[in-house]
This record gives sequence, C-alpha cells and structure tokens, in this order.
Amino acid sequence: MARQKDVFYFDGFLRSADYACQAAKLLSEVMHDFNPGQLRERMDSMHAIEKSADEVRHDMMDELVTAFITPFDREDIDELGHVLDDVTDSIEGVLNRMYYDNVTDMRDDAVQMSDMVVRATESICELVNELPRFRHSKTLRELVFAINTIETDADHLFIESMRTLHTTCTDPLQVFAWHDVYRHLEQCSDDCERVANTIDSIVMKNS
Repeated sequence: MARQKDVFYFDGFLRSADYACQAAKLLSEVMHDFNPGQLRERMDSMHAIEKSADEVRHDMMDELVTAFITPFDREDIDELGHVLDDVTDSIEGVLNRMYYDNVTDMRDDAVQMSDMVVRATESICELVNELPRFRHSKTLRELVFAINTIETDADHLFIESMRTLHTTCTDPLQVFAWHDVYRHLEQCSDDCERVANTIDSIVMKNS
C-alpha cells in the first residue's frame, strides 16, 4: 500500500499515462476517418493533450525538488516521468508530420500501427495503475510482457510497411512523407516499451 505522501507521484504517473492514451486514441481516430482538411484542427486538439501532459510532468518535478521522502529513487521518478511524457510527445509528432509532409491518403498498415499504439498505451495505464502495489501485483509482469510483444509486432509491421511503400508507391513526395510517418509511428511503440522497461527496472530494484 502506498504511503499518503507517495500518492502524489503515483497519481501523476497515472495522469501522464492517461494523457498518452488520450493522444493515441485521437491519432487512431484521425487515421480511421482520415480527412486531410481536418488535420490542422486535430493538431490543436492533440497539442492541448500534450500541453496538459507537460504540466503534469512539471508539477511532479517541482514536487521532487523539495520532497524529503519519495516512494523510490529520485532518479527513477524523474526517468519514469520523462519516458511517459515522451510517449505523448511522439504521438503528437506523428500527427504533425502527417500535416507538414502533406499526407493526402491513408494507408491501411499505418492504421494498424496506430491501433497498436492504442493497445500499448492502454496497457501502460493498467501497468501504472499496478505500480503502487507492485510487490503484490499478479498482473504487472504480464503487462510488461504484453507491451514488449506489441513493440515487437510493431517492428515487424514497420518493416513490411516500408517494403510495401518503396515497392508500390510511385509518388516520390508521398514516399518521403510516409517514410517519415512510419518511422515516427514505430518510435511511439518504442517509447511505450521504454515505459514498460523502466517500470520493470524500478520494480526489480525495489523488490
């Protein structure tokens, strides 16, 4: 059971994870119902999520500076806050690149990759929710493994998507645009795995 003074940090991690999940779902919605004319508006919505996530991280860092007792090492709190924020940043980056690289048509494999990011962020929310009781959690290790598996699957899909792009797309500008988008979609999955691995490391050090 987390001490009362620790609740601030665990709540902050959970809020950060929730913002990452909100961002992933927004990206997936954009891709499932793609309309290039609405990208600018959807970017504004995404940026509002990213800004809220930044505020959570800043509040946690401000508290960490003055805290006397923390639930685990300060460096680990800082690292977990950082990697959680990176997930939201990377998801926003995908949408930004779709806009300024002028993506005009959606590709099915990109939609699949965005759905993988949604599943990974949903698992992150569950994983972070287990963190306060990590010594007694029956699902924490399973969630870490699930996120690792999603990242591996996303890597395989990324390779096949890039292969298909370069062998079937005849518009060099769209090849360039999708190369950028695919690379950043893959980065989203990598960042989700970093969250899982960071939590796994914290648990191992504190068990």
